[in-house]
Amino acid sequence: MPIEDILKNGSEKMEKCINQLKKDLATVRTGRANPMILDKVLVDYYGAPTPLRQLSQVSVQDGTTLVIAPFDKTIIKEIEKALIKAELGITPNSDGLVIRLAFPPLTEERRKALSKDVKAMGEASKVAIRNVRRDMADDLKKAEKAENLPEDVAKDGQDKIQKATDKYIKIIDEVVVEKEKEVMTV
Repeated sequence: MPIEDILKNGSEKMEKCINQLKKDLATVRTGRANPMILDKVLVDYYGAPTPLRQLSQVSVQDGTTLVIAPFDKTIIKEIEKALIKAELGITPNSDGLVIRLAFPPLTEERRKALSKDVKAMGEASKVAIRNVRRDMADDLKKAEKAENLPEDVAKDGQDKIQKATDKYIKIIDEVVVEKEKEVMTV
């Protein structure tokens, strides 16, 4: 396998790690209402676990309240159960037609705990990036043996792998710092 292919495949995997981190961070609750926090909520819809956002329209009202309007009004109780089960830290309020989730302001203690969670997600992504780097290095060693690559070409490949790794680790750091800022903003 040529070095370019190894780098391309590794970069694609590292990009996926970044995208997954961004997706995970979007579900972290901040002081503002964010519909993305409901992405992991599954509702028992006629026996099948279905994502809440497929069963209802979710809108933000006044910046601190999410309004969930189910397309099928008969499943409002099931949606309430799913929201309670999801442990979002918010009690759903239903009027029979829509469900409201009022996001109270986060306490300083809760903000710090969420900030730690964000850092932990960042560290997990860095580990995933390093695992990709290890796989790329292994592929390079296999190619070196199979194709009798000169030592300087292999060394150059190692340097490119490390530069790609450093680039993606830096992106993770930037994403985490941005999310921490968002969490800590009152």
